Amino acid sequence: MGWFEPVMAYCERTGPEVWAEPVNAASNLAFLLAAAASARRARAVEPPDRACLGLAGLIAVVGIGSFLFHTLAVTWAMYADIIPITLFIVAYLALALHRFLKLPRLRVEAATAGFVLFSFTLVPTLDGLTGADISALTNGSIDYLPAALALFTVAVLDRPETRFVGTGRRLTEIGVLFLVSLTARTLDRSVCAVLPMGTHALWHVLNALVLYALVATAIRHRVVAG
Repeated sequence: MGWFEPVMAYCERTGPEVWAEPVNAASNLAFLLAAAASARRARAVEPPDRACLGLAGLIAVVGIGSFLFHTLAVTWAMYADIIPITLFIVAYLALALHRFLKLPRLRVEAATAGFVLFSFTLVPTLDGLTGADISALTNGSIDYLPAALALFTVAVLDRPETRFVGTGRRLTEIGVLFLVSLTARTLDRSVCAVLPMGTHALWHVLNALVLYALVATAIRHRVVAG
């Protein structure tokens, strides 16, 4: 696939024009608002939460990359969309393992590396087991299954001595919201006949809320649990 080859991936897009996905493109504003709110919250604590400021910056890059993809709709812009959200997922997992579960550095690095390996091998493994194109069947949403599993796993492993903070419960609630947003992403092309603009924009808005809630939870945990 060439770097400038058009990508027709969403219900709203019916041609190669830059503004063929106005709703999908505009909905990326939600990520910029989530980034600004996350950064403001990270700066409001003392000392400022530098890790979460970095995550806020990644949320902004997610919005910019997604905007490029939903306007230019070519291969390189698709990677500009995919890479930032992947970096956020990996970075947040590492932070969660360290901050919430208090794992030492080597275990955090090993667990994060294992997660990355699992993420890259899941779809080929499922394709081989089922003989089907799982990514096509789920409209690409299967790629986010490892993130959902990691989120619920960290929630379940919430440490007994810090359960009063409520981090595990909050992560579970965020995980449920993430599943709802994934459902919107998955159904996008299936609803074209009745909803020409699709449901991908809803994925953007809900996912922006998910990313903000994750950062807010990390900040709150640092402040309350110490």
